[in-house]
Amino acid sequence: MPGTVLLLAASPLGKGRLVDAASVLPVLAAVPPAVLSGTDTANVVELADPLEPQAVLTRLRAAATAPGPLTVYVTGQLQLDRKQRLPHLALARTTAPTVRYTAFPWHWFREELRLRPAGATTLVLDLHADAETWELLRSTPLDSGRGTAVHGRIAPPPSRRTVAAPAYMRAVATILRSGFRPPPEQLHQQALARIAQESAGRDIVVSERGPVSGDPHTAITAAVQSGRHQDADALAARHEQAAVAAHGPASEEALHWAEVRADLAMFAGDAARSCRTWLSVATARLNSGQAVDAPAVESAVDRAHHQWGQISDPAQARELGFGLAELRGRVPGRREGALDHVQRQLRQLQTQG
Repeated sequence: MPGTVLLLAASPLGKGRLVDAASVLPVLAAVPPAVLSGTDTANVVELADPLEPQAVLTRLRAAATAPGPLTVYVTGQLQLDRKQRLPHLALARTTAPTVRYTAFPWHWFREELRLRPAGATTLVLDLHADAETWELLRSTPLDSGRGTAVHGRIAPPPSRRTVAAPAYMRAVATILRSGFRPPPEQLHQQALARIAQESAGRDIVVSERGPVSGDPHTAITAAVQSGRHQDADALAARHEQAAVAAHGPASEEALHWAEVRADLAMFAGDAARSCRTWLSVATARLNSGQAVDAPAVESAVDRAHHQWGQISDPAQARELGFGLAELRGRVPGRREGALDHVQRQLRQLQTQG
């Protein structure tokens, strides 16, 4: 089965740039796709200094739903949004005051990769952090999801008026250009050895192998990939019922499985069921006291909105649209005009009888 590789290099274009992230892409692109992936063949997608977080999300989502192993190479810089103090990957237009709207929230990696089978996803990271983010990461690890193997380094901000080089990722690319890809842990250690003098022990070293073989997400993903959508949903439903019984309907455990079922409905082509489930998840989170701008709340409403746009039956779209409009009034999200979009579409649906 072919693999998929996503090469993502991003950093601001202005004076806020900490690292010349895109400079490593020619070196990575010179590596044969199969070596980048560690599979016999691979599809490679390259994103160099992207402008919009939604564009990155679209490419990441497509890569996450592709069958076979996925390797994501991420080079760039981390910054905090000033409102929620959550790490974001800065993009070309990102400035300190606009992080929330122009950068890519790191938790979107976790959200998009969560349904992939255990052992099928690897993140290779070479990141520089600004001063605020560096202080946060010294006590709070960067969360990339429990099902993903992560290897790399996070470096502190360089000295003033200096733009750092992505030394770790360049070392990875240089090793891979030999034509042989060692196991990820060995590749990671070899790259660290090459930059040991430059990093001088200051970097945060990231090396997480991901889960063991009993993860139920693996069986669910296998069922989806073989077209057994009902089996996948039935398995997720059993885990959701067990989580509700053990922890309560508003628990993170129960809501996680509800979110899984919303994604499974999307994979099965049932946009109405997916939208309805995401609306229920968002409502449950709000009713439990979560803030309207909490990442999990925003994500649930955004996904409901996206699935609502895929509903072909006008009656179903009208029914769900009123609930979505009510939620959009409370949870506007990061994209300007989201509520206006729902209201315009509802007006059009009203004329369709």
